[in-house]
Amino acid sequence: MASNRIRKGDEVIAIAGKDKGRRGYVTEIRKDGRVLVEGLNIAKKHVRPNPQEGVQGGIVDQEMPLQISNVMLYNPQAEKGDRVGFKWLEEGGKRRKVRYFKSSGEVVDA
Repeated sequence: MASNRIRKGDEVIAIAGKDKGRRGYVTEIRKDGRVLVEGLNIAKKHVRPNPQEGVQGGIVDQEMPLQISNVMLYNPQAEKGDRVGFKWLEEGGKRRKVRYFKSSGEVVDA
């Protein structure tokens, strides 16, 4: 994935699926175009006990990956998901590429 509009640690909002409208923080971005979001897309997984590793058996809740197209970066000023663009800023003679919210033009990266 060449686009890095969503990065690890960003607060995102789900725009599709069973968790539509819920927010969470990105914990991992995978190369197949999926993201793991803390507290979203929870699935039940049956785990077999393994005494050698100290794993107790049972049913555990596990976060499953979401398609990156099904999440949007959360804009705290607008209190909703927002599209992200890139622009160059001039700072002390140096150019820096930053992300910004398309609706307000506000820079995401500090």
